[in-house]
Amino acid sequence: MENQRNLLLAVVLCGLLIIGWDAAMNQFYPQPAKPVQAAQTQTAPGGAPQASASGTATLEAGTAGAAEAVDLAAALASPQRVSIDAPRVKGSINLVGARVDDIELKDHRATIDEDSGPVQLFSPQGTEGQQFAQFGWVGEGVALPGADTVWTADGEGLTQDTPVTLSWDNGAGLQFRIKFSIDDNYMITAEQTAANTGEGSVVARPFATVTRTSKNASTDTWIAHSGPMGVFGDSADYGPDYDDLADEGSATPEGRTHWIGFSDIYWLGALVPQKDTDPQTGFRALGPDVFRADVIYQPATIASGNEVIRTTRLFAGGKESVVLDAYEDAGIEKFGLAIDWGWFRWFEKPLLWLLNQLFELVGNFGVAIILLTVIIRGLLFPIAQKQFASMAAMKAVQPKMKAIQERYKDDKPKQQQEIMALYKEEKVNPLAGCLPLLIQIPIFFALYKVLILAIEMRHQPFFGWLQDLSAPDPAHIFNLFGLLPFEVPALIAIGPLAVLLGITMWLTFQMNPIADPIQRQIFNIMPWVLMFIMAPFAAGLLLYWNTSNVLTLAQQKYLYSRHPQLKAAAEAEKAEKAKAQEG
Repeated sequence: MENQRNLLLAVVLCGLLIIGWDAAMNQFYPQPAKPVQAAQTQTAPGGAPQASASGTATLEAGTAGAAEAVDLAAALASPQRVSIDAPRVKGSINLVGARVDDIELKDHRATIDEDSGPVQLFSPQGTEGQQFAQFGWVGEGVALPGADTVWTADGEGLTQDTPVTLSWDNGAGLQFRIKFSIDDNYMITAEQTAANTGEGSVVARPFATVTRTSKNASTDTWIAHSGPMGVFGDSADYGPDYDDLADEGSATPEGRTHWIGFSDIYWLGALVPQKDTDPQTGFRALGPDVFRADVIYQPATIASGNEVIRTTRLFAGGKESVVLDAYEDAGIEKFGLAIDWGWFRWFEKPLLWLLNQLFELVGNFGVAIILLTVIIRGLLFPIAQKQFASMAAMKAVQPKMKAIQERYKDDKPKQQQEIMALYKEEKVNPLAGCLPLLIQIPIFFALYKVLILAIEMRHQPFFGWLQDLSAPDPAHIFNLFGLLPFEVPALIAIGPLAVLLGITMWLTFQMNPIADPIQRQIFNIMPWVLMFIMAPFAAGLLLYWNTSNVLTLAQQKYLYSRHPQLKAAAEAEKAEKAKAQEG
């Protein structure tokens, strides 16, 4: 009766875990809005540099009134734009306000559809996916360019081989220029020049900002950061998150800023200040769901006949490890940490490299995941052998251990002393079985995290219905894989990969006979609980777990055949406990 009560309690707890897990994920990690795929509108606050009636520009820190909703297609059709056409980037620079607010990534599609068009990473203020960079000056008592200033371009387009320079004259002896250039990846360089051709000195502060909405941001989780970030001082700072920034209003990082911006799981918009400067930097909330990263250089005194130049780089692109590392090697401090590798990056990055090599070899990312899992399990197989050998040795000395425990049951110190002597005599190390497990945990966690962070897995097909390994399994058994005309609730959105995961995990547990009946029942239920928990994860992760489970089954079957005493001892212990319960 007690066993039945405990079993019923276990079933109830598992059911609560399934429901609670879904509720917790929706509460703490709500799904982000779908990425912008077409011309849409959005009302957004201001907060960019504004020109006052006296002509003095100030970098507004607070919120502004709601801006008029902007249609993306109409905004990009404005004639006051200079095109951008580089090897991996296409877009335009807005001559109004000197804003880089139109960036498309040529190598990354918005959706899995072949004709979906590229990812629109940057888009103008007021659009649904607004994210843009702006370059200018602030100061007192002098006419400076502002958010509504219309600049003049010396060319029709920015390419890798042809820079473009924007210019504006305040009519009072100050000439401003912004020279834009772009490399063969995602880095735009903005060289800001203020030249004083008038009489007397003036003081101005060059600035660069990145503004974005959080409405289309990827989900920030404990395993992968999404939101404000940068490298300040000697370390990368993955925070604060958008909610914290909205509550606090602003955040000022400590230490010299090497780069600052906003990160998604796959994308990054960041500013890299000039190295020999000490700019004022920070993050600000401009209003509901709109945030800004600031780089404001120290005030520069521009004497008559002189000029001041500040150079800021803008990264707007995909978080491809090879590309980020190349920029880091070129001098951008810890730029590779824009990918939130965590503690095991020393091991995760080689795993990603190997995964990419396998992908290039076989041409299918799903097959590459399977091969990588096979390779890792193969390399760890000797460790598993030692673990089973240690378990076999421990089973062999169990009768002698029980005799010592019975003989010295009233003298615990003597009992422990005799057991240690037994271990030494039989050359058995009780910790040897734990050490291989401790070694394997960080390795498999690293592989798991690589599959979450790898932009290379985004929109990669496997076969059949699995056309995007970075997304959850789209087929659901409860609507007969789409044959029935209704959307399956997230709580029971179970696909074939999740079902296979439950089956393989159940089979894995069955390979390890468990004597205790309650533990045995819990292990019979747990695979199906994990099936529900893992179902919303990316299909690539489920493919990895399924492959790992199949390899575990094969490995355990082989090792039990090499150490039959293990299974025999477990079965005997199970039978002995069952007999004792019946008695």
